[in-house]
Amino acid sequence: MHGAEAPFQRIVARIRSAIAAGELRPGDRVPSTRELMREHGVAMATATKALTALRREGLVEPRPGVGTVVARPPRARPEAVPDSPAPLERVVATAIRLADADGLAVLSMRRLAAALGLPTMTVYRHVAGKEELLLLMTDAAFGEAPLPGVADGDWRSRLETSARLQWGVYRRHPWAAEVMSFTRPPMAANAMAHTEWNLAALDAAGVPLPVAMHATMMLANHVRGTAINLEWEAGAEQDTGLDNVQWFTAQEERFARITATGRFPTFLRLAMLGPDAVDFELDTLFEFGLTRLLDGLTRLVRDER
Repeated sequence: MHGAEAPFQRIVARIRSAIAAGELRPGDRVPSTRELMREHGVAMATATKALTALRREGLVEPRPGVGTVVARPPRARPEAVPDSPAPLERVVATAIRLADADGLAVLSMRRLAAALGLPTMTVYRHVAGKEELLLLMTDAAFGEAPLPGVADGDWRSRLETSARLQWGVYRRHPWAAEVMSFTRPPMAANAMAHTEWNLAALDAAGVPLPVAMHATMMLANHVRGTAINLEWEAGAEQDTGLDNVQWFTAQEERFARITATGRFPTFLRLAMLGPDAVDFELDTLFEFGLTRLLDGLTRLVRDER
């Protein structure tokens, strides 16, 4: 006789069945470790083990900024035809799909070629290397959310529009925040359009262009700086099996030892307000910073007039 089915195996069987029945479709989010713990009354290690088993079966996959989702069935690999290279748009779209799923760290020209079903050297007919590939990916990502064709509204509403569109790009493609730079910005026209949009808005409000450029960079840096955490956070949850709440819970003992020294009385007072006193969600942090920055720029615009 076989032993009783382990709790993690029951969870795996239930999710596997839901996928097979079409109740969970490719791209649908599956329960997180925290949700599995609550729904099935299991420990975190058991929930993590279940998701790990599903990933090994190829049924689910991590998606940065979203969580664990049902994996798409592998496509049949086309026959490699060296003399018939894939169009550039397909190369870029495939690279974006790979980076969205697994991050930039695992994106290579060799892996991209394998995903396209082509020899690596065929891909090099379209892009000179990874640097050019990242430029094209960034341009395509920002091109998904174009700025309005008519610049209506005052300077504040226009800057807010740009910031929210940028945040949306990073939400969909967390890797893009890593590619962007202020010291060596990528010459991607669709990204540069945001700089032009903001400069024009502040210029029309009477702000000198050098000051307008600093303001534009400050705002873009807030959006990008917050978005940098998206991919890191998704990777950390995948590696540890802990979401943010679970991670903080696991740190309680260490936090207690540190604050017992008396060096952090204000920090301790904040912690004693409870876990819901501060919202650490990245969307909340983005909104808070955006509002404060625009409030500050309101004074700047008034002083420059």
